[in-house]
Amino acid sequence: MLAADDDLPADPRRVLVAGTSGAGKTTLTQQLSERLDLPRTELDALFHGPGWTPRPGFLDDVRELAAGDAWVTEWQYPDARPILADRADLLVWLDLPFRVTLRRISRRTVVRRARRTELWHGNREPPLHTVLTDTEHVIRWAIRGRHVLRDAVPALGRTHPDLTVVRLSTPREVERWLARL
Repeated sequence: MLAADDDLPADPRRVLVAGTSGAGKTTLTQQLSERLDLPRTELDALFHGPGWTPRPGFLDDVRELAAGDAWVTEWQYPDARPILADRADLLVWLDLPFRVTLRRISRRTVVRRARRTELWHGNREPPLHTVLTDTEHVIRWAIRGRHVLRDAVPALGRTHPDLTVVRLSTPREVERWLARL
């Protein structure tokens, strides 16, 4: 597993970004897309249909994405992870402190709700009080899932030894790593 100051063994063409909600996956995939001149696909846009319902063709879309020669996307959704990992040549793990990700996801949720930002297929953040009543609310989901990648990413490195994994543990490491690309 590489760190922020380590050199990549090759120029990546198929890149995954892993992290909990609020870690900065969407921002980093956008930055990588621009810097590496790779097409970017947002997995949430493939997964969520109208009314937050899962789209039936999601995994077919993921297979089509993974089959491409060049791309950058998030490493999320348990059923999609192995499909993407089998084709990726780089995974960037945003392993940021929980206080950072919780602050980011909370702020993002409040801003999106206040602005009534349309996300995917007409979906918007629900009323803020639903954080107390909806067990699947994004903030509660982020709290519940904050440790999932601690085992999943190292295990991926063992099952995919040719996959380069970079672990970034602070926002400054992310900035420093990006500056070196």
